[in-house]
Amino acid sequence: MHIDNSVKLAMLGRVNIAMQLDEGYRLAVKKRHRLAVKKHNVEVDKNRHILSKIIDCVKFCGAFELALRDETDSSDNPGVFKGLVDFVASLDSVLEEHLETASVFKGTSKTVQNELLDCMLSVVRDYILEEVKNADFIAIQADETTDISTHCQLVLVLRYIDASGNVQERFFEYITIQNATADTIATALMERLSTILPPGQTDKLIAQAYDGAAVMRGATGGVQRKILDVYKNAHYVHCYAHQLNLIMQKATARIPRIHTFFSELGGFSAFFSKSPKRTTVLDQVVAHRLPRACVTRWNFQSRVVNTVYEHKDDLLKCFQTIIDSAEFDPTTVREAGSYVRLLEDETFCFFLALFHKIMPNVDVLFNQLQKRNIDPVFIKGLVQRFTDSIPKIRASISSLCADSGSDQQPRKRRMLGPGELQRLATEVCDTILMQAKERFSFTQHLVSATLLHGELFPQHSETFPESVLETTVQAYPMLNKDKLKTELSHIYENSEFKACSGAVPMYQLFMENNLQSTFTETVSLLSILITTPMTTAESERCFSTLKRIKTFLRNTMTQDRLNALAMLSMEKKLVRNMPDFNKKVIERFATQKDRRAKFLYK
Repeated sequence: MHIDNSVKLAMLGRVNIAMQLDEGYRLAVKKRHRLAVKKHNVEVDKNRHILSKIIDCVKFCGAFELALRDETDSSDNPGVFKGLVDFVASLDSVLEEHLETASVFKGTSKTVQNELLDCMLSVVRDYILEEVKNADFIAIQADETTDISTHCQLVLVLRYIDASGNVQERFFEYITIQNATADTIATALMERLSTILPPGQTDKLIAQAYDGAAVMRGATGGVQRKILDVYKNAHYVHCYAHQLNLIMQKATARIPRIHTFFSELGGFSAFFSKSPKRTTVLDQVVAHRLPRACVTRWNFQSRVVNTVYEHKDDLLKCFQTIIDSAEFDPTTVREAGSYVRLLEDETFCFFLALFHKIMPNVDVLFNQLQKRNIDPVFIKGLVQRFTDSIPKIRASISSLCADSGSDQQPRKRRMLGPGELQRLATEVCDTILMQAKERFSFTQHLVSATLLHGELFPQHSETFPESVLETTVQAYPMLNKDKLKTELSHIYENSEFKACSGAVPMYQLFMENNLQSTFTETVSLLSILITTPMTTAESERCFSTLKRIKTFLRNTMTQDRLNALAMLSMEKKLVRNMPDFNKKVIERFATQKDRRAKFLYK
């Protein structure tokens, strides 16, 4: 007992040795854990850095539509992607060491490429869907084509106003469909729309635009009708750039002599494109190449008209040089002689001068119709100027006839008299004018554009357009009629708003001056007009990208890979400006499945 008490007295106030051992063990374990976590996170930092560099290489190849071939290291032609990775590694010692020593995860295989592309696609889509969720209204543009691998592809483009007040037309995806029937296309579109717009947001879809094919625009059974049955506010808008092409085609196809004129005009570029020897003479004498004509794109026809008209004398010299030269074969000399006679023909020169006057007006309108930020108000003003210019050209036809016949000698070839030329030219102008008024007539829901047409404000201030307001509210029942009328009445009386040339400038004026809470209904109407697409030019751009990807990369690839490559190409600016894009892709890549390489921090 004495010994025991002595021990207790000696140990009084001291920690038990066993407890000391337990605490020391706990601290040691905690220290080892900290070191393990630190070591893990250092390894994660390294892996994320390497993966971010590989992602940058994939983004670069996608943006410029370069092949992502998976070649072996021993290949003499490793491909652009592998070459780009090696180049980046030469500038980054961490990536260089990884490529030389990696045995678990190298990051350049086709499987990793596909997984990264899938993650990039989902990150960009989520960003677009978030923008759509915050937008007041949305419109869709759709078009279909058969690609180089003979698969029918439907492209879907979303148009909306983002949080910054900018008009966006975002590529969403290519959809493989079995055929191009109205039922198939409508079913595919509604499947995608159900994910883009949840059940409570169906009223946000206010417009649909297609390429004008009958199967899409049918009023009773077309795609637009089937979509409209589900989405009540999704009014159909015909592509106005396509309308312009139809106007010009109608003006030429129904008049045989005009049709013949454009057929002959197309032969000039065809003549020189067949032989580099002929092209050499063209470069030496004319010093200007002839653009190819295109039946479906009238801006190409315009280039041919202007080039031949402006270089007519030089072309005559060029053809005469070919005729006088002994270096060309009889076929070339014979064809050159026919073009000389054509350029000296009074009828041909008359129509050349006529369309040289018409085409600049077509060009101005066509170029504006290719822009993304156009709206019905702006288009109405452009169309009005176009239709005003045609009667002026019609009035100048008589002087054109006099000019064409004053310095021309009679030819053996049968030519039309001045009266017949004037009649044909008048018919051309009348046809263009009639077709323009008919095809550019605003449909019921776009009549609302006249409410915000600045040139009409003085007229509206005297007599308020009640019928147009009624039509607008019927087309868009979400608008408050009485409040909209009050706001518009004030706008018509205020001179500051008259200078706005379209819906976009007026919308930006309201946003910049924080007037959106004062003019709530007008801002809603402006948002609807701006969101409504007036052209499907973006769909055409998507198809040109599809063609390049399919042609230069592979004819066949998985649909997800195709969509990802197309997204990286068409939305490269969005990908470049998206905050923490690489970080979001890595997070998604890391959580897709269990990875042997470490990418998540502890």
